[in-house]
Amino acid sequence: MKKLFVLILSMSLGVCIQTANAQILKEINKHIPKKVKAGFTEDEAAKAIKEALVKGTGSGVEIVSKTNGYFKSSEIKIPLPPEAKKVEKKLRAIGMGKKVDDAVLAINRAAEDAATEAKPIFVAAIKSMSIADAINIVKGEEHAATQYLKRTTTKELKVKFKPVIKSSLQKTNATKYWKDMMTAYNKIPMVKKVNPDLTDYATDKAIEGLFVMIAKEEEKIRENPMARTSDLLKKVFGK
Repeated sequence: MKKLFVLILSMSLGVCIQTANAQILKEINKHIPKKVKAGFTEDEAAKAIKEALVKGTGSGVEIVSKTNGYFKSSEIKIPLPPEAKKVEKKLRAIGMGKKVDDAVLAINRAAEDAATEAKPIFVAAIKSMSIADAINIVKGEEHAATQYLKRTTTKELKVKFKPVIKSSLQKTNATKYWKDMMTAYNKIPMVKKVNPDLTDYATDKAIEGLFVMIAKEEEKIRENPMARTSDLLKKVFGK
């Protein structure tokens, strides 16, 4: 009986020691930088993705905010709203294509003019990014960073873009050309009058085009070693 008691006591002590050791290891691990599979710390990953996003968004904004940034781009040029396609077709058919061309050019100029408003919004979102968000982006799919920015900035971008787009539409004469075009169309006998909201449409398309360019910048950093301009970017994305 005494031997059995000693055996049970020994086993109990063993379990307690193992439990204590596990708890000690757990506490120690709290103070050791976590590593992602590629061999860099989570803090390094967060800094790298923030650096990459500041660079990528800055480049994307610079590209689209230049003259012809939207207008000469086969990917993001803003056409007339879908509701105005029949307007365009009809006006071109009766020799008033220049009114359509003037409106399209002015809409794209407005988007180029407004694009610079995006940079501080992106930078603020990037700075507030958590380590967990950064890790998910580094380990995520090709456009994980762009999708993150879409989720976190689109609402604010619309708020900031809309008044700038409205002002830009007036400054570039888009509002005038749009009014002229719609007036000319609505005077045509037997047509159903139309007048889509140009400001809302141009705002949404400008933001959409901006994210297209940011996605392209993200691709460069992930795939092209020459686009990684710091040792930290090379270490994190190079893995």
